[in-house]
Amino acid sequence: MQGISLSLLTQLGIRYPIFLAPMAGITTPVLASRVSEAGGLGALGLGAGDPFQAEAAIRATQQLTSQPFQVNFFCHRSTPLDPAKSRAWCEYLSAHFAQFEQAVPAQLLSPYASFTDSPELLDVILATRPAVVSFHFGLPPKSILQVLQRAKIPYWVSVTRLSEALYAQQQGCSAIIAQGIEAGGHRATFDPLCDAGLSTRELLQQLAPQISLPIISAGGVMTGGQINQLLTQGASAAQLGTAFMACRESAASDQLRQRLSTAKSTQITDVISGRPARGVIGRWQQEIDSPIRPPHAGYPYSYALAKQLDKIACAQGVTDYQVCWAGTGVTALRPLDASPLMQTLIAELQ
Repeated sequence: MQGISLSLLTQLGIRYPIFLAPMAGITTPVLASRVSEAGGLGALGLGAGDPFQAEAAIRATQQLTSQPFQVNFFCHRSTPLDPAKSRAWCEYLSAHFAQFEQAVPAQLLSPYASFTDSPELLDVILATRPAVVSFHFGLPPKSILQVLQRAKIPYWVSVTRLSEALYAQQQGCSAIIAQGIEAGGHRATFDPLCDAGLSTRELLQQLAPQISLPIISAGGVMTGGQINQLLTQGASAAQLGTAFMACRESAASDQLRQRLSTAKSTQITDVISGRPARGVIGRWQQEIDSPIRPPHAGYPYSYALAKQLDKIACAQGVTDYQVCWAGTGVTALRPLDASPLMQTLIAELQ
């Protein structure tokens, strides 16, 4: 851990280049604090919450640890609901609702807002002053970034290709999260229709000679040995999500933990949320994502419908529709709590 790698850790005031991925709906104050207390960088995925929930989670984490942690928000471009696409998508999924004796919802609503459309979230950041703010699906406008710069709050963004990384560098990011195609959950592409599809290693090899910022590699990383390999190739740290999903401190349900423990493979699809995302293969990938399906209702409207179908199915003991985001490394998942997992990763790293 020399040069730019050591510089990033020094800037953050942490010991190890092991970063928890900020998974919305999975990361908790306890999980974030355990990772930070062990010498890594904890994280909170706050993209799916409102300002009240975001502030409560940040302050709860700050009460549990004095160490730094990352907070993450979604920064997608909001688009109005297309009534025709919405009706067609609801009709397409109506038979799946009917098998549980439920009618498909008549109207789709956005389950959460983009950071760009929620000025109250910026107020939360300024009030709580987390060590790092990161963004997914792009960056907020320059005016917001200037506020963060004046407040001396570092900000990062996830990227999937060189042009996104160059833009992030131009916009004053202090580091970038380079997300490979192996990563679980949503692809971080600024434009969901434009994905280079690069692996974690390919992306790092492409960015390292071109980008002067510290690079945090993400996607398919499950062991300290894999972290070491990325460090030798130019990364300053690695970000792990799937590896921490089975931890008792995560918010994963018992049903989700069971799905993860028996998962054999994952696939990217956009039919669950309306944006491409990688998850454990179930009926969404096998059946609903048909080559002859109609266009989905868009992001995040499709997500609202998927969550309702999942909830109805799970209530009747059916997990086939469960939204189970996970990366390609899910078969290497270790059923450890956060502190023992961190100790294992650190030992492997050293």
